[in-house]
Amino acid sequence: MVMAQSLFSVLKQQHPGCRIDVLAPAWSLQLLQRMPQVHQAIAMPFGHGQFDLPGRVRIGRGLRNHQYDQALVLPNSWKSALIPFFAGIPKRTGYIGEMRWGLLNDARKLDKSRLTMTVQRFVALADPGILEYPFPRLAISPAQQQAVAAKFAVNNDAKILALCPGAEYGPAKRWPSEHFAAVASHMHQHGWQVWLLGSDKDKPVAEQIDSLSGQVCRNFSGSTNLAEAVDLMSLADVVVSNDSGLMHVAAALDKKLIALYGSSDPGFTPPLHQDAEIITLKLACSPCFKRECPLGHTRCLTDIAPERVIAAIPT
Repeated sequence: MVMAQSLFSVLKQQHPGCRIDVLAPAWSLQLLQRMPQVHQAIAMPFGHGQFDLPGRVRIGRGLRNHQYDQALVLPNSWKSALIPFFAGIPKRTGYIGEMRWGLLNDARKLDKSRLTMTVQRFVALADPGILEYPFPRLAISPAQQQAVAAKFAVNNDAKILALCPGAEYGPAKRWPSEHFAAVASHMHQHGWQVWLLGSDKDKPVAEQIDSLSGQVCRNFSGSTNLAEAVDLMSLADVVVSNDSGLMHVAAALDKKLIALYGSSDPGFTPPLHQDAEIITLKLACSPCFKRECPLGHTRCLTDIAPERVIAAIPT
């Protein structure tokens, strides 16, 4: 969703007066509300993999009165092209994907050798000739920052290091808890606040990091909604993150970001910020794109020493 903002920016550059509405999962609406290019975020009530043809027909027909000129379909699945079709949108653009002829009437063939990055593939839907892309930039107002600071009783008396130890895809994308804890302990000893950010699913690993560090962290994992996590991150000075959604959020908030890559490819989905520091060991076995290490050692992450990350944090 963060990478999609680059597409929204290009659309606004090409058509300054256009109105961009985004149909997306309900969890992402708070993120879309922090994208100035988006006029309206519309909740799509289907879980991952859920088909529900009658529901898609109903939503599509309900969108007809908006009289959209064009739909850009970012997912490559067949079912994702159904709602624009049932909405009767005249121009329906997307990559062929799962044989979507008919559902899409502006179907593009994806040239993966030319468009090597996800963000490039999104932006090319606005103009196939574009390879360059604007970086995402989330807009957080001072009022939003003040509100989240007051709600969670935080202050900026000391520098803030935000750690994002989650990676929903699987353990092959997660830097070890003891390494995060070593960074937290070191930075706390040097006068920094250390925050742990993540979803409810990240709570166990965040609690482990806090325990291993000697309880020097402020653990927000599972205690915030997405908007609050984003607004809290906007207060941080430095972010250390696995390759995850929050990593992309940190880049879009213009934070000093240290991004840790294991089984995934920083060339395919890098943090979209010119100053982001990517740490990857480029082992012969990576990127493997597996949820769990097929070799059983996850050296692509475990061999990234905490000292290397600490050295990358500006003091």
